Amino acid sequence: MLTKYKNDYAKIAMGFLSFVPDLKDMDHLKTELRLYTEDNTHLLYLYREAIGSDFEGVVGVELGAEFALVRHLSLSPAVRDTATQFAVLADLQHLYPDRKLMGTLETAPLIAAFNQRRKEDPDGTDTSAE
Repeated sequence: MLTKYKNDYAKIAMGFLSFVPDLKDMDHLKTELRLYTEDNTHLLYLYREAIGSDFEGVVGVELGAEFALVRHLSLSPAVRDTATQFAVLADLQHLYPDRKLMGTLETAPLIAAFNQRRKEDPDGTDTSAE
């Protein structure tokens, strides 16, 4: 389940974002967090499996008219697996059903694997226009 970022979650979000190799530098990390708080096309969500449970990661998204670009996806080491990554992406796709999920150079392989899994899913959950 995704929860939209708010300032009360700053330390939690910074902790998860610090797992991203490009965001190890504190100044760069703060700049990135500021982008998510000041630019309404950049959104940060915290992820947890269920209401009342602890947050397990964050996903940073840049929204366009027809796409949602996954800029960052960072999970706690305890849940850093494909199933949890796909759960985050499924929640994100549910939030933005009319937008195509896309990735950066770092996240594109994960997005491709997620989209491939959706196409192969026998439940017919693939909602892409392809």
